[in-house]
Amino acid sequence: MTARIDTSPCPVPVWLPGSHLQTLYGAVAARYHRIAFVRERVDTTDGDFLDFDWTGPGLYSDRLADGHTAEPDPRLAKTAARRWIQDGDWQGLQQDADMPALVLFHGLEGSSHSHYAQAVAQYFRARGWVVVIAHFRGCSGFPNRMARAYYSGDSADIEFILATVRQRLPNARWHAVGVSMGGNALLKHLGEQGQAISWLAACAAVSVPVDLVACGTRLSESRLGKHLYSRYFLRTMKAKIQEKAKRFPGNIDQYRLGQVRSLREFDDLYTAPMHGYKNALDYWTRASSKPHLRTIATPTLLLNARNDPFIPGPSLPGSHDCSSAVLLHQPAEGGHVGFVTGRFPGHINWLPARLAHFFETRN
Repeated sequence: MTARIDTSPCPVPVWLPGSHLQTLYGAVAARYHRIAFVRERVDTTDGDFLDFDWTGPGLYSDRLADGHTAEPDPRLAKTAARRWIQDGDWQGLQQDADMPALVLFHGLEGSSHSHYAQAVAQYFRARGWVVVIAHFRGCSGFPNRMARAYYSGDSADIEFILATVRQRLPNARWHAVGVSMGGNALLKHLGEQGQAISWLAACAAVSVPVDLVACGTRLSESRLGKHLYSRYFLRTMKAKIQEKAKRFPGNIDQYRLGQVRSLREFDDLYTAPMHGYKNALDYWTRASSKPHLRTIATPTLLLNARNDPFIPGPSLPGSHDCSSAVLLHQPAEGGHVGFVTGRFPGHINWLPARLAHFFETRN
């Protein structure tokens, strides 16, 4: 059986035409409510750590479980978290049987500060859900401990994150959302696991580059892809790896890193060899989630705007590429994680509302 199709539009306003404007305006100018989190640091089995930012009923960033005011931790000043979680906070969270909960996997160089993470967290938190933003290695405002970082096909870290949140709230009805790169990693893991991950009630993936070869090539070779979007990502990516090069001398060629001008060059130099791939093409090919969409067993929404400037239209999955557990929603407009709607100056509430509708109705 093949995937179901949703043809309904995202009502992008007439004052915001074109894929690039929809993408950029959604990221830097559209309105959304901001939310502060409580952070948990969890050690991984390989000696590293991951940071989880939590919010939910009974958990407050400015107040401890005993009612006392929580002083903000200055180490978290540049993050969306205000304080570190304490043992008593878990008792404060409502842990009713079947309580809805959501874990979000961010995109490339994203975090709980990202506009989409903030909008989704606030929307679901206001409706009584527990929400946790799981940061990939080195994305929480702190450098991770190892020479390695994160990458688009890291099923092991997705599995670790899911197991961690399930362990924290075992009675919750868990859902997962992956955005862009995080969506690719989530979809790949769902396809690899099949029925073994049936404890997840439902999942969603937003603006996902399911064909990393096609998307990586566009971002590396197209004019705006290379000189606008890639330059934006590489600014922080290269700085992180320069810092790693100082801590791990001999592992990273600093001179070549300074010459990197595209995502392909960055992945050829660092991401691929550091994470067990021959080169960028090998990495993009083997880490893509598209070949795994046919074996997804969890109810999953795959939302991609057809005018996404990061993703060539022909690379988007069709119904024949996916299992019957997948709902493909491909509105004509929306950009890359933009989906701005409403009168000027617009807002980004359409995306979390679309996710909530799927989770509540599976359509």
